[in-house]
Amino acid sequence: MQDKLQELTDRLYNEGLSKGKHDGEELVQKAQAEADRIIAQANKEADELKTKVAADVKMAATQSIAVTKQEIEKMVVTKAAQEGVKANMGNAAFVKELVSSVVKAFNPQNASPVDLSLILPEALKAEMEPFVKNEIANQFKGEVKVDYSKKVNGGFKVAPKDGGYVLNFTDDEFTQLIANYLRPATKKILFG
Repeated sequence: MQDKLQELTDRLYNEGLSKGKHDGEELVQKAQAEADRIIAQANKEADELKTKVAADVKMAATQSIAVTKQEIEKMVVTKAAQEGVKANMGNAAFVKELVSSVVKAFNPQNASPVDLSLILPEALKAEMEPFVKNEIANQFKGEVKVDYSKKVNGGFKVAPKDGGYVLNFTDDEFTQLIANYLRPATKKILFG
């Protein structure tokens, strides 16, 4: 009986051991599958994040390059335009010539007189005042009111005395106008 009891005990032990081993292996397989799933999900999320960050960095770099190119272009164009314009628009002889041409346009032969308001640079007052009082006043049918402004660095502004509109012939306006024409050529030279 002892043998039978020993045999039964061994059999129960082996079946329990086998069952426990089988259950343990199942748990290990399930845990391994879950671990594989978690690792795959983490890798997928990491790849998505890597792709998103790379796209964001590329977009930021592209935008930074574009802004830098625009700033370089603006600096080159503005400097090139300003040098020539400021030299001429601060020259009293050149400004006198422009003022004469503009005043003639306001003074057609068969038109009724128009009173003008002229704003000239304060820096050119000594050279421009006699010219405006003598030559412009003599050639113009209407009244010419002249003001000198420190805000006008070069060139001048002109308008009918009663207002309505102002024509700017200042160095800033000419610089912007010339810069618009220089921009495409400069861009091509600088960046191909």
